[in-house]
Amino acid sequence: MAIKRREFIKTAGSAIMGAAVGAAVTIPIEEAKKKALGNSVQSYHVNKNGPARMKLSFEPYELKLRHTFTVASYSRTTTPDVQVKIEYDGFTGYGEASMPPYLGQSVESVSTFLKKVNLDQFRDPFRIDDILTYVDGINEGDTAAKAAVDIALHDLVGKMMGQPWFRIWGLDPGKAPDTTFTIGIDTPDVVREKTRECADKFNILKVKVGLDNDKEMIETIREITDLPIAVDANQGWKDKHLALDMIGWLAEHGVVMVEQPMPKEMLDENAWLTENSPLPVFADEAIQRLEDIPSIKGVYSGINIKLMKCTGMREAWKMANYARAEGMRVMVGCMTETSCAVSAAAQLSPVVDFADLDGNLLISNDRFEGMTVVNGKITLPDRPGIGIKLL
Repeated sequence: MAIKRREFIKTAGSAIMGAAVGAAVTIPIEEAKKKALGNSVQSYHVNKNGPARMKLSFEPYELKLRHTFTVASYSRTTTPDVQVKIEYDGFTGYGEASMPPYLGQSVESVSTFLKKVNLDQFRDPFRIDDILTYVDGINEGDTAAKAAVDIALHDLVGKMMGQPWFRIWGLDPGKAPDTTFTIGIDTPDVVREKTRECADKFNILKVKVGLDNDKEMIETIREITDLPIAVDANQGWKDKHLALDMIGWLAEHGVVMVEQPMPKEMLDENAWLTENSPLPVFADEAIQRLEDIPSIKGVYSGINIKLMKCTGMREAWKMANYARAEGMRVMVGCMTETSCAVSAAAQLSPVVDFADLDGNLLISNDRFEGMTVVNGKITLPDRPGIGIKLL
């Protein structure tokens, strides 16, 4: 049978782990369904066969990049991806697993993991913590697959509540920052072309460095624009003194932050570099999950949170709050993804210092409409859940 209004309010309040919910939990489920699915819905029908059940389904989906994407360790033109749905009593939540090469995951491994997920044992989608603790405990790793379930569940519950997650978390969407737009390592002519394409649409760029042409990359971009630049070395620098010299040069050329300058195993060297750097240094490959933060405190200025590495929105929210409590800065990033996962990450954006949420802009076959970039700034739609619409 349908959830009674009082039970709905009580359950919703516990499900969001103590975050502010405002007026969201006072909306009867009939109104929530109308808001999620449109005013054409006239009533919420009672399931006479007993409590509704969650149905998980998934399918592979290859993401096609607009340009060849090159970082310090590899190049690619596509990214393997798995699209996920959780259906429950007329509502559908969407999720996604994106697997760039360095994650060590694949369509096969994600599919194998998702086949093990049994949501039939849970009759209440609002038991987010219980459900995701179960999913996380199925086996070690498989963070992208876990993130896909997490995102779909958050989308489902937000739709049932009739509210976007930034509001459930009590965040002001007006505080969402500008997002960087990524320019991969390439020839000067291609770098100029990419820079011309994006320079008038964004307020900050992100440049991949870490090879022997770092200065050439920055100087080429400076031929076109004087926009602020964030750089990501992807562990490409190996000597701390050379890295510090490079950061000093970058600071003189309008760079405002550095991401993962040296290999993550070089804790002492990265700590020395952070201490002496004129720019903030953020961990990326060195940070995956909540449990990693204590070991890198003092080694980096801040952390880059990515849903595909941390298992999704539940843990990303915890990581942001924990890092802040430890005096660290926070960045939210993404892989090459559709607007599904990017919009899920964007729900967190009002609390971060830097955002790199351009993964959906780098592909030519997005399935969703969601978070947009307006005058370079992340703009969150007021749709419930993670704010997406299937195209």
